[in-house]
Amino acid sequence: MEGKEKPRLSRLTAILTQLQSKRIITARLLAEKHNVSLRTIYRDIRTLEKSGIPIVTEEGKGYSIMEGYHLPPVIFSEDEANALITIEQLAIKNKDQSLVDNITSALEKVKAILRYSQKGNADLLAERIYFSGNNNEEKTSDNLMQIQSAITSYKVLTINYLSSEKKQTTRSIEPFAIYSIHGDFLLVAFCQLRNDFRHFRIDFIESITIEKQIFKPYNMTIKEYFEKYVRNQ
Repeated sequence: MEGKEKPRLSRLTAILTQLQSKRIITARLLAEKHNVSLRTIYRDIRTLEKSGIPIVTEEGKGYSIMEGYHLPPVIFSEDEANALITIEQLAIKNKDQSLVDNITSALEKVKAILRYSQKGNADLLAERIYFSGNNNEEKTSDNLMQIQSAITSYKVLTINYLSSEKKQTTRSIEPFAIYSIHGDFLLVAFCQLRNDFRHFRIDFIESITIEKQIFKPYNMTIKEYFEKYVRNQ
């Protein structure tokens, strides 16, 4: 089961998206995704049907949306659809849970507007793509989305940080950029304690608080940062 039960309206919306994103989906899979009973899913399906959604029930297989019901505002080419599936499989291997959750949710919505004939191909391709690295799919952080939000809103972060030497510190930092090395995300930030830029491994951040304090944006690109602060070290 995946987390707590969602409010019913939120669940119904998610079920509709999931029905649109796959050619067929079982009640059991929907129940597991939403942490509810099969009986609840049956009631939800009936509610969607009563609201005018043309749901097709295939005995012994599952549910699908009647072909042609959803007219997508955007049409993806086969190559574009395949590229999205590849991105999803890459994301699943990522070590940050917040990134995995949000990419999976976003791509589920994208897949909901694929042409009917592409949905089966998307499911097939997802089963035939494999990327090595992080093979046990362990998630070692859950902070990336918060950090990205702080970067774009210029918010100071307070972090409890455990260094590779197991030294624990509390820092107030001004997040600047994120980059990845060997599957690990590193945060470049101006450390108010050290009065200089520092790198922080995101999976070493034990807790994070977004403060109300706003910092002045840094007028440089990540490329300029490396040229100025890293290349000459």
